[in-house]
Amino acid sequence: MKQVLLAVLFTFGLSASIAAEKNVIFIITDDESPTLGCYGDPIAKTPAIDAIAADGTVFLNAFATTASCSASRSVVMSGLHNHRNGQYGHQHSYHKFNSWHSVVSLSLPRVMANAGYRTGHIGKYHVAPEQVFRYENYFKANSRSTVEMADAVKDFISEDSEKPFFLYYGTSDPHRGGGKDKSSQLELKPDFFGNKPNKEAYPGVEEVFYDPEKLPIPHFLSDTPETREELAHYYQSISRVDQGVGRLVEILKEAELYDKTLIVFTADHGMAFAGGKTTVYEGGLRVPFVVRNPYEENRGVKHTGMISHIDITPSLLDFAGGLNPKTNAPAKFVNAKKFWKDFPEVAKDNLGPNLEKYHGKSWIPILGEPDAEHWETIFASHTFHEIQMYYPMRVVRDRDYKLIWNIAHPLPYPFASDLWAASSFQAQYQQSLDAPYGQKSVGEYIHRPQFEFFKISEDPYEANNLANDPAHHDAFQRMQEKMKQFQKEMSDPWIMKWEYE
Repeated sequence: MKQVLLAVLFTFGLSASIAAEKNVIFIITDDESPTLGCYGDPIAKTPAIDAIAADGTVFLNAFATTASCSASRSVVMSGLHNHRNGQYGHQHSYHKFNSWHSVVSLSLPRVMANAGYRTGHIGKYHVAPEQVFRYENYFKANSRSTVEMADAVKDFISEDSEKPFFLYYGTSDPHRGGGKDKSSQLELKPDFFGNKPNKEAYPGVEEVFYDPEKLPIPHFLSDTPETREELAHYYQSISRVDQGVGRLVEILKEAELYDKTLIVFTADHGMAFAGGKTTVYEGGLRVPFVVRNPYEENRGVKHTGMISHIDITPSLLDFAGGLNPKTNAPAKFVNAKKFWKDFPEVAKDNLGPNLEKYHGKSWIPILGEPDAEHWETIFASHTFHEIQMYYPMRVVRDRDYKLIWNIAHPLPYPFASDLWAASSFQAQYQQSLDAPYGQKSVGEYIHRPQFEFFKISEDPYEANNLANDPAHHDAFQRMQEKMKQFQKEMSDPWIMKWEYE
């Protein structure tokens, strides 16, 4: 009898151990550039993320497809460009953008559940419809209080279950918010970026404070006291994010799951400064992207391959064993029409385009290969941020050149409300349209040409527009044709604008 009991206990323990394999934590921050120690930032205090990077892969050329919150998250959770998934801009309030109901066939939480995962979500969501991007478990915590967020999902991570877990952990840091820092001596006060006044701290967080005088200035900003004060608050916010990541790692190690869990860290797009967020310049599209796959032999990799946010859903599904490599779609594909037939209020409406495969492709096979190619060319698609900000842009970029098509170029560039109010921008705008702003003048930032064409390999700061340069005419034409072909392949409705604008 004793031997039987031991056999049962051994079998149960073995099955539990197997069931705990191949878990996934996906961490996405809000408005963060690659300002991390592992990317060579000289002052960022981000030890937790840096430790993950040292034992994983850092992608040096990772790009969002659009520098807008909801639109970007819809791409992250669908593997489709936002002009195809239907979420052209913000989901909340009067903006009212939604993804198509047909995205249910490919959406990240749905396909991970179909692959046998327990799915959980905490923090910023910002996509719709909820039934399309539905998680089985939703957890609540202040999405600025990153350690509290981690503690709120501890039981979910540690649950004794036959299924592995997939957790989507979305911070609101380092997004602008929390009001203005009235303690500043400047006339134009900096935004708090979610930090508390009077150097107060969130529970479990040891706030890190930065000296404005010692901060590096990104190439798309101007070196002014206003910029420096705002950057100091931004950096404080990213250090708080790092402490939340550190707490997640502690929880994994306590549950003996750290070496059984894929950790992915990225941001929805670049930092919330004019020149970053809402633009398709490098400051808007370049994002941090750190992956630790405990099953990958080669660690500490600095990867040069170009990857895109469209790759996230197929990659996580590939890790989970649920991706059909021949179709580049879920192995357990769910037909959208059949799914919605039991929802008559939805089924009678237009479900959207027939969606059968991802735009992106898995980077799981190349994690340990630092020089492996992923995309030769990447594509970006921006249409809206806030509803009043119609300004469609399309981007095609390879290793040598980058082409931006400002489709609505006769219009002044529209500002997100928080970026317009930013002291870092207003300090220059209130001087004159001729005042410098990053690599441009304020006037050049607001009034843009139809095409912006850069030899990005030699001009990484996008300072010299070659669109009208005869010496680069052939390359300019070639990139235009590439853009048209991408738009055709990805069913971009704005392709028609070539004919009459």
